[in-house]
Amino acid sequence: MKFDARELIYDATGLIPAIAQDVDSGEVLMMAWMNEESVRRTLETGRVTYWSRSRQSFWVKGESSGHVQELVDFRLDCDRDCLLVQVRQTGPACHTNRRSCFYTAVRDGEAVTLMEPMA
Repeated sequence: MKFDARELIYDATGLIPAIAQDVDSGEVLMMAWMNEESVRRTLETGRVTYWSRSRQSFWVKGESSGHVQELVDFRLDCDRDCLLVQVRQTGPACHTNRRSCFYTAVRDGEAVTLMEPMA
């Protein structure tokens, strides 16, 4: 069956959540938003392209920072309303210069920082 990005379930603003995961380690790196066109661009170029809600523009991960996400596998969840992009990440994935955006845990009611920024 041929994949058609129009068949994904987007929210009322035309967006779908995309979770980026390191293909080798399985680590969850980040979550960002895609729209129909960024899904197409990602699949066509192999460079993960998101939709920036704050800038209202496309955002190719690593375009300005060099922290590129090379697409390895593109998966849909069972409801087709969430994406998993398995990537090879160059450098940190998070804008805070950490490997993952998920660097804070809640333990015993306290927010605990689990990783420091990369050098």
